[in-house]
Amino acid sequence: TLRACPQFSISREALLGDGISHSSYPGIMLAFLFLGVKTLEGLLLGAFLSALAALSLILLARHYTKLPFDGVLASILSSFFGAGLVLSSIIQHTGNAHQSGLNQFIFGQASTILYRDVLLTGTIFLFRKELKLMAFDPDYAAVLGFPRGKLNVFLSFLATITVLLSIQAVGIILMSAMLIAPAVAARQWTRRLEPMIL
Repeated sequence: TLRACPQFSISREALLGDGISHSSYPGIMLAFLFLGVKTLEGLLLGAFLSALAALSLILLARHYTKLPFDGVLASILSSFFGAGLVLSSIIQHTGNAHQSGLNQFIFGQASTILYRDVLLTGTIFLFRKELKLMAFDPDYAAVLGFPRGKLNVFLSFLATITVLLSIQAVGIILMSAMLIAPAVAARQWTRRLEPMIL
């Protein structure tokens, strides 16, 4: 059955997903500036690199400084999102006709969800034992011999991939709600993790 998680851990992971989604925005804009056309693969690659840079900064600051996590996250989130808005303004003044539709990454478009996205998201079941341990009892995972640091980075990496796969459908602004609301709703119907994930 599901056990109670520390509240700070739940809010920290939710904030991390929100930070990753906002941090991907400048990568999308830079990819468009570099490519000159809207190819989904190119834009998502830019978003991935930008989100990965932000995630790396967050993890490094968490490991090497004594700054509070929410302060680090807020600084990186606002810096990256602000850079994305500046780049968006630059793109609007270039006169490139291909720029139309870039705003769908901010507000989302549900019709972009594909069957392969659902299948790719389903691959989380391959790592359910390790992720369950890390999410609910990281100390016990360390006692069992699981590499706690690597699994923590892997969990953050999975959150990044989830955000990037969903960003076109949900949008940057509603991403934190997409990460939290389904889990909270499913938790009302079951006390076991696997049915909750389904």
